[in-house]
Amino acid sequence: MRKFFVGGNWKCNGTVESVKKLVGDLNDSIEKIPGEDVVDVVVAPQTLHIPYVAANIKPRYTVSAQNCYIKAGAFTGELSAPAAADFGLKWTLLGHSERRHIFGESDKLLTDKTTAALENGLNIIFCIGELLAEREANKTKDVIATQMAALAAGIKKPEDWARIVIAYEPVWAIGTGKTATPDQAQEAHVWTRDWLREHVSAAVADSIRVIYGGSVTPATADELAAKPDVDGFLVGGASLSAEKFVPIINAAKAKKH
Repeated sequence: MRKFFVGGNWKCNGTVESVKKLVGDLNDSIEKIPGEDVVDVVVAPQTLHIPYVAANIKPRYTVSAQNCYIKAGAFTGELSAPAAADFGLKWTLLGHSERRHIFGESDKLLTDKTTAALENGLNIIFCIGELLAEREANKTKDVIATQMAALAAGIKKPEDWARIVIAYEPVWAIGTGKTATPDQAQEAHVWTRDWLREHVSAAVADSIRVIYGGSVTPATADELAAKPDVDGFLVGGASLSAEKFVPIINAAKAKKH
């Protein structure tokens, strides 16, 4: 059984006061969520808030970067993989659709970022997913294949697949209030595992965690989590409120352990 995984992507949100409140609320909620043997919980604040969150959130939650660059040096405005690791972070997001489609990150750059993150000891939540036009053109499977190939090209050691979580996030469902149906999510996750089975190994395909992201709410989480190939969630707006985030974490109970 793959352990459930829930990530909270706080994106470019929060003030000093709101982050303090959110951290306090999450700390107060620990007894309301399943234990570490059932679900991993990772939160990704914006960079300026990482030091406060890392110092004050209880160790039941793990802190992640939202992004990282391939190296340190003359790259103004970036957070380098070496710096994230030196600070003590264990996770980074890579390939989020906002990085791909707003900031123009290419598959080649994401391959290089994958290598850099792994070489610096970071685990990766790697985001994949199609635009609405691509889904309507029946190209979802092709998009998944292309983006998965970019991820695989950055993994130099077979054992490093154990340090990857794949987040399928249909771009048309991110921040829109639209959620892929459980069947749509299940289908995309199966395609992802099929690609891994063909191009990497059956063992990786069966063991890797594939999580769903895209306007996940407490109302939709249980039904999505009940699907056999949905191993958790990457949560955006709902992760900014413990009142919403905690019930989504508790969707881990919908899996048969």
